[in-house]
Amino acid sequence: MFKKILIANRGEIACRVIATAKKLGIATVAVYSDADKEARHVQLADEAVRLGPPPSRESYLLGDAIIAAAKDRGAQAIHPGYGFLSENEDFARKVEEAGLVFIGPKHYSIAAMGDKIASKKLANEAKVSTIPGHNEPIQSADEAVAIAQKIGYPVMIKASAGGGGKGLRVAFSDKECHEGFTSCRNEARNSFGDDRVFMEKFVQEPRHIEIQVLGDAHGNVIYLNERECSIQRRHQKVIEEAPSPFISEATRKAMGEQAVALAKAVKYQSAGTVEFVVGKDQDFYFLEMNTRLQVEHPVTECITGLDLVELMIRVAAGEKLPLKQADVKREGWAIECRINAEDPFRSFLPSTGRLVRFTAPSQTMWQADSDNRHGVRVDTGVQDGGEIPMFYDSMIAKLIVHGTDRNDAIAKMREALNGFVIRGVQSNIPFQAALLAHPKFVSGDFNTGFIAEHYGQGFRAEDVPHDDPDFLVALAAFVRRKSRERAAGLSGQLPGYGVKVGHDYTVIVLDKAGEHRQAPVHVDEIVGQLGAAVVTVGGKRYAIQSPSRLNDVVITGLCNEKPFTAQLERSTPRNPLALVVQHNGTRIEAMVVSPRMAELHALMPFKPPADMSRYVLSPMPGLLVDVAVQVGQKVQAGERVAVIEAMKMENVLFAAADGVVAKVLAGKGESLVVDQPIVEFE
Repeated sequence: MFKKILIANRGEIACRVIATAKKLGIATVAVYSDADKEARHVQLADEAVRLGPPPSRESYLLGDAIIAAAKDRGAQAIHPGYGFLSENEDFARKVEEAGLVFIGPKHYSIAAMGDKIASKKLANEAKVSTIPGHNEPIQSADEAVAIAQKIGYPVMIKASAGGGGKGLRVAFSDKECHEGFTSCRNEARNSFGDDRVFMEKFVQEPRHIEIQVLGDAHGNVIYLNERECSIQRRHQKVIEEAPSPFISEATRKAMGEQAVALAKAVKYQSAGTVEFVVGKDQDFYFLEMNTRLQVEHPVTECITGLDLVELMIRVAAGEKLPLKQADVKREGWAIECRINAEDPFRSFLPSTGRLVRFTAPSQTMWQADSDNRHGVRVDTGVQDGGEIPMFYDSMIAKLIVHGTDRNDAIAKMREALNGFVIRGVQSNIPFQAALLAHPKFVSGDFNTGFIAEHYGQGFRAEDVPHDDPDFLVALAAFVRRKSRERAAGLSGQLPGYGVKVGHDYTVIVLDKAGEHRQAPVHVDEIVGQLGAAVVTVGGKRYAIQSPSRLNDVVITGLCNEKPFTAQLERSTPRNPLALVVQHNGTRIEAMVVSPRMAELHALMPFKPPADMSRYVLSPMPGLLVDVAVQVGQKVQAGERVAVIEAMKMENVLFAAADGVVAKVLAGKGESLVVDQPIVEFE
């Protein structure tokens, strides 16, 4: 077994590898860019080596520097994690040539299966069912259009070295194909240094199901069941689960055996994933093989009881797999939600900055092989006060739950999301809450087009309907009443001017437009019970009991004898008197006041925000890589105005209406902040 390994990655996966290494008694070396010098993975590792400036091409993609660091620090092996150099054939080969061990497949396996064009050819030779397409690199946008016309729309344009949703577009017309090819090629070149692009038929209403495989150096290969990854937004996975609620036992077996045959064909050693697209009749086609550990590997760990990182390390050290196919378990149900730094209410634009508050739900499970696997697990690379930089992907954490069955897992996940506190940057937690509550998700009736179908016009607060919105009102009144009780008990108050608790309040629920609704409430304390009261809202009775303190953000307790977890904070930027209540993805701002104060509040004028309709604003922090208009130019609605790069993704800004450019307020290469004006129209 290795004495010391270097982790050639950052963030969540680096922390994940470090945890297993510590369990095995292996020392660890972290690497970092200047943006990550205070990062969690650097603090957890035994040693750390600086690579260079923040851009990944100047740090985490410097293979020679990483190998040199490993040799300098006496590491015997390198674990690449996922992304960056994890599927880079040259890097894996150079690691081996340097006398080190690459904790992953051999370079020839990466060459055969990591390249999507080569892997599809190999799959055809192995008589694996593949999707019709063009498996040679496409040289130009015009050639792409001609090929798409031959295949028939819709088509999927994919970068050969792509992954994680980068370098991938779906086109339904010649125009979309022409534009998609160009963007796909640019993203591939910037993210992977390889701009080869190919094309295949896009299977409509598909499900994305992948098989986890594991091989050793002794010719043994097994599959560890499947993962359902169909809940995707713009081809990036949002929720993953294991097992799939869709496929049959016969389909599972057929897919698994085919994945094993494919892995054996390239003498695969280590953990890998064979991805399939599955039709409504459970016919399946090979998509690609990811020759690395997947982001969503924890759900497989939960249902099998295996630590995949540990097995990768043991296999790389020359050990045989400790189990055979018949030994693979499938117990319970696991779900993973990717918690990303993005604003779902602003078209999921990236959100970067400092985590002024980060509190994950209490973990009742961590190690895959622990005795208690039915619970909550959080894999993250950040911590309270940490930074979400603009140079890397948007993942903050992975939230994983393991339940006895699918309904139990969904219930556990909803409660865990309620207790996940993230402040300073926006997160997609409200969107995750909406997905988990959607009837079609709950029933398992979905495919890869689920999000586009149900949230095609964007995501709004109304898309998270609460099954009992008055509960949020009652909780606000409950907390306000407890605050008044504490204030009334303070000594030294002037006679006649002491704080009066009262029983009758009005809860004013505010919205963004300045409108509000008023809800009269009545609060009675429960005699003999601390932290308990009965709140009546609109004739409905809420008996609430909570041990949480008044300054706690996460409020837990019982409401009408049923447990709940919610979040509550005092003060907002626009209203220091408001309480912010969040539960099951729904968020309200509420003022709890006396009935007389509510009457006066209704008479207060509302000052609308400034009209910014004449400006094109930066919707996110990022780098302005292109301004496509000039002063005096006539621009039509929908025309390209600017391109912003953030978190390795290009984001194109379009004109919302016809107009003439009056001023260009930001230049190419400038770093932008949120809502910074870029172009002003007359």
